[in-house]
Amino acid sequence: MRYDTVFFDLDGTVTDPGIGITNSVRHALAYWGITEPDRAALYPFIGPPLKESFLKYYGITDGDEAVRRYREYYADRGIFENEVYPGIPELLQDLRAAGAKICLATSKPELFAEKILVHFGLRDCFDVVTGATMDERLVEKADVLREAMRRANADPRRSVMVGDRRHDVLGAAACGIPAIGVTYGYGSREELLAAGAAALAASPGEVLRGLLARSPHTPKNI
Repeated sequence: MRYDTVFFDLDGTVTDPGIGITNSVRHALAYWGITEPDRAALYPFIGPPLKESFLKYYGITDGDEAVRRYREYYADRGIFENEVYPGIPELLQDLRAAGAKICLATSKPELFAEKILVHFGLRDCFDVVTGATMDERLVEKADVLREAMRRANADPRRSVMVGDRRHDVLGAAACGIPAIGVTYGYGSREELLAAGAAALAASPGEVLRGLLARSPHTPKNI
């Protein structure tokens, strides 16, 4: 392993939360009388901070109310309308066997992230779990990742981020570490490369092979 510490995003990287998140967004939009029949139109909500997305895509300026309405559905139902990507448990186990410290850095509230990992039997795979605060004082990816690095006592020279959206790549750059963009999630190849991803991986198996074989500082595909 060229890296001592590997940081993972959650949504779109470890689990596929598409149904739960989009159902929760629909629930929130209904408060303003907005109906969105096209589920795919809501996929951009997966990854970025919620307030940012409600404003960007639907012009909702009351971000606090939008998040509150979203969580009405998500906290009890949407959180588990979710599934682990095939190959993720094996990726985490093999990284652990190779001696890596494995950490989660997500813009999802840490409380929810912990519940999801426990629900899917993955909590013991992670040495550190860091997420946003419920009041969104800590929510931007760079800030969450910086806190995760502090908790993990991570050396930036020996750390790498794995995520599916531009926010993961840009957050990693702000913290001085490279990022591997995964194209099996919700971000496109173009989005990830434009943000500066050091490498791309089309599956959890490719993430593992890339980390074990070489540094992601050079290739654009692993």
